Amino acid sequence: MNAMSHWLSITRGNAPLLLSMPHSGTELLDYEPRFVSPWLARRDADWFIPELYAFAAQLGATIVRTTVSRSVIDVNRDPSGKSLYPGMATTELCPSTTFDGEPLYRDTRPLDADEIEQRRLHYFDPYHAALRDELARLRRLHPRVVIYDCHSIRSRIPRLFDGQLPQFNLGSNDGASCDVALSAAAVAACADSGLGHVLNGRFKGGYITRCFGRPDQGLHALQMELACRGYLREPDAVSADNWPPQFDPDYAAPLRSVLETVLARCITFAQSPQG
Repeated sequence: MNAMSHWLSITRGNAPLLLSMPHSGTELLDYEPRFVSPWLARRDADWFIPELYAFAAQLGATIVRTTVSRSVIDVNRDPSGKSLYPGMATTELCPSTTFDGEPLYRDTRPLDADEIEQRRLHYFDPYHAALRDELARLRRLHPRVVIYDCHSIRSRIPRLFDGQLPQFNLGSNDGASCDVALSAAAVAACADSGLGHVLNGRFKGGYITRCFGRPDQGLHALQMELACRGYLREPDAVSADNWPPQFDPDYAAPLRSVLETVLARCITFAQSPQG
């Protein structure tokens, strides 16, 4: 079953697995003229995540995603303004800069607090309400549910991390958001691929992982941050002429195969007898 507003899409399944896609949107809405450029405002999207995980619906997963760009509002940030990574570069609930630190808006003054609040009410709150509602529905069907937060990012962003990011970056909020058996199963699937992987490295899980991961309540949250090179022909230096590249299903197939194993193990974990 699929329910969709003009910006929020919910594909309902009955397996004990919910995929959240908070950063795959590229719509700038009526804010577009205020940005320095539409390309810059879209550049840091998690490109083609819905296409990459299209197989998940066949597994019976529920998928919640927004089409609104993270540059308008980031539904994976703490609305209180508290940093998820104190002392490290990051972006805000309504970002003022790109990942590389470039100003997003033509007017360099900070966004008005009332406007930020309106964006939160219109987009952030309904997205999180959808997550809560779908998790409650799935918990009525299963004793345990896995929340899998889907992300991707360019392989090199010096402002955010040193060097080249590993291919698979799993986050469990240092073990607080899910049972160790779940994170271990996902890590093992990544390790079997022979590609670089890390658990709770630079990306330990965003607000969604930290907010909804409640293992004691049967809710186990895991974030997957993919380096884009694994499924896109990522250039050494991105520009408006080469980014994003086209999505090629054949090129993405090897990485998608690993993700199929990861999600299958998420479901197996949720269905296994507790303890």
